[in-house]
Amino acid sequence: MCKKTQFKYCPSTIDPCMVEFIKNLNFCFRKSIKIVACCCGHKKYPMTVVVNNGGRICDLISGKEIPRKRNFYKKDKQGYYYIPETVRKSLEEVQKR
Repeated sequence: MCKKTQFKYCPSTIDPCMVEFIKNLNFCFRKSIKIVACCCGHKKYPMTVVVNNGGRICDLISGKEIPRKRNFYKKDKQGYYYIPETVRKSLEEVQKR
């Protein structure tokens, strides 16, 4: 699992491998879309970037809507965090192929 780092203007933690990506997204969005959470997936789950777009909460990467305003991530038995909606969608896509 990636070590976490404190983002200087955000109280939450961000995976070090995603810091530059999130900085660039924040620059591109210029506060029009708020990034509320993210995770690289730790080579086990899909990468996720949870955004609040005018009250609509969704994962920017998969486009999947998330029906909660907080507690987006669940923890698996090995201690890795994931968003159930994005994992289910990924499995469904694989099964269709």
